[in-house]
Amino acid sequence: MNEAPLRLGTRGSKLAMAQSGHVAEALTARTGRPVELVEVVTAGDRSSAPVHRLGVGVFVSALRDALVAGTIDFAVHSYKDLPTATAAGLHIAAVPPRQDPRDALIARDGRTLAELPPGAVVGTGALRRIAQLHALGMPLSVTPIRGNIDTRLARVLGPDADLDAVVLARAGLARIDRSDVITETLDPMLMLPAPAQGALAVECRVDDPDLVELLALLDHAPSRAAVTAERAMLATLEAGCSAPVAAYAELAEGENGDEIYLRGAVISPDGTHEVRLSRTGTPADAAEIGKALAAELLDLGADSILGPQGHDGPGTQQFGSTE
Repeated sequence: MNEAPLRLGTRGSKLAMAQSGHVAEALTARTGRPVELVEVVTAGDRSSAPVHRLGVGVFVSALRDALVAGTIDFAVHSYKDLPTATAAGLHIAAVPPRQDPRDALIARDGRTLAELPPGAVVGTGALRRIAQLHALGMPLSVTPIRGNIDTRLARVLGPDADLDAVVLARAGLARIDRSDVITETLDPMLMLPAPAQGALAVECRVDDPDLVELLALLDHAPSRAAVTAERAMLATLEAGCSAPVAAYAELAEGENGDEIYLRGAVISPDGTHEVRLSRTGTPADAAEIGKALAAELLDLGADSILGPQGHDGPGTQQFGSTE
């Protein structure tokens, strides 16, 4: 085998570099093949606009362009950043073991969500989280924020802190060894994660079968099945719903083997209306489970759940980076 280093494209943030580094180390450990990281700047990294206004794929398009151009051999994405539409000529060769997909609260003085005082200002970059915080009916002021993990944490824990709390993906904090700042891991019953949150997608060109086979060694079947169900639900909803979407699939042992338990929700941006449902099935039917749950959500009016803070149309519910 050619032992020239494989070129792994990654965003330059601390989180992106950490998760790409983990994938590179795992691939080298499994195959002995050296991997070098190649930083790629995306449109999302250059923009200071609110995350939910940037649209789908803003953090991945430059990486995919580099793949197609052949300047990198493969890329690692936060899976929840990927548009649900298939990219021509590219293939998700592996979904490594998923990190804990739940959201996490980081609050001043070690407070939990229930302990925040009335009027507390909570920052987050995801419209999905904003909608669910509003839906809790608590006397909180919720504000959208941008920036990498350290920038967001500084707004609560730094000397110039201007927020009482922030909500981030627990997976991102774990990957940069900052789980110690978490004051509460939010139960999915309160805050259902984004589809594919905590999962990585390792992507390469379809016309490189040797690399497709090599990267497949990193694939974790239970993680792929869960993400497949969640993203199938999201993809089906995108045709008829522009409200924030949340989904969480768990695999558990059933009477006749492993089962997927998928929960899904569509919430109005102001939190005043929501539809929540669940569905079970086998991992082999992951995509069909997601599609069926989406159809049930639409039947119950998910496509009409639009609050006064509605955003920019179908597809934009899956926005932002893991940070």
